[in-house]
Amino acid sequence: MKQDQGTLIEEVVGGIIKESKEVAMKPEHAAQITGVVEAVKARDIKNVYFVACGGSMASLSFGEYFISKETEVPSFVYTANEFIHRNPKGVGENTLVILRSHSGTTPETVEAASFAREKGALTVSISMEAESPLCQAAEHIVHYNYKDGSDAIDGEVGIFYTLIFEVLNVLAPNEKYKRVVDQLPKVGELIEKNVEQFADAANEFGKKNKREKIIYTMASGAYIHHAYSFTSCLLMEMLWIHSNAIHSGEFFHGPFEITDYDVPFLVVKGDGASRPLDERALDFVQKFSDKVEVVDIETLNYGGIDEDLKEYFGPALTGSVLRLYADALAEHTGHPLSVRRYMWKMDY
Repeated sequence: MKQDQGTLIEEVVGGIIKESKEVAMKPEHAAQITGVVEAVKARDIKNVYFVACGGSMASLSFGEYFISKETEVPSFVYTANEFIHRNPKGVGENTLVILRSHSGTTPETVEAASFAREKGALTVSISMEAESPLCQAAEHIVHYNYKDGSDAIDGEVGIFYTLIFEVLNVLAPNEKYKRVVDQLPKVGELIEKNVEQFADAANEFGKKNKREKIIYTMASGAYIHHAYSFTSCLLMEMLWIHSNAIHSGEFFHGPFEITDYDVPFLVVKGDGASRPLDERALDFVQKFSDKVEVVDIETLNYGGIDEDLKEYFGPALTGSVLRLYADALAEHTGHPLSVRRYMWKMDY
């Protein structure tokens, strides 16, 4: 980031760091987000690209979902290497490119940041490491705290959702986005409450499915990104369980033929506009499979959140809930989530 954070904190009026006593987020993080917001205001943004790999790409996809749902600004999600090789013609000086890598070292994403910047795009890198290669490659950085005891508002969920809704309020101003940001400091407490609420169900899931060689996930809307991340990063990468993330709207266009009494499904029954898609698919699998687990987003604890904002908070809370199901599988299979065959062990 090119501006002094202390100067930003003093200068910005009416933003997310108006008075530090009103803001749970740490000043350095708030200043980084404010820097991005001011940069977006200074440009005529015509399109937004979210670029990353794996779980980081899934996390960024929630931003694309909300921007496409709430604004007329075209938005896209790319895996980093394809972003470079496809070279989208729409990327230029009126483009916002948001990139993410947890460690900030994913080579493809680092290269994508340099690639986008060379094309004149406004680049923002998100990572837990402020000095990482990815953050060095971008014009602006937004870093989050990880496993250091910080409140969730300073973690990956709180930081990213604050960034997205501040950007939304620039692209298509609406008072509800300000209310989302104001209520995001509650996300840490809500994550804890929902983890407690779903702990027993997740443990039972792990116990019942510990010998399964394949588990399908299914979702739609914003939650298809959770299904993808759970499938690719938790089931396949970390637990070595075969899986596929099936979009509920596509289930009846091929995938439903694999349904049988002994085929396991983990269905995220979302809220909002796409819930009917999940309900239709769920009705079918529950008729023909004896191994259906449902995570119903409408049953999440949303204590203190305005009724009309729940659809924005659901995706922010669901990741921690689904992680319980992976932890339970790891516990009951005796397969730690940290074990890898190839990742970090060789060049590929």
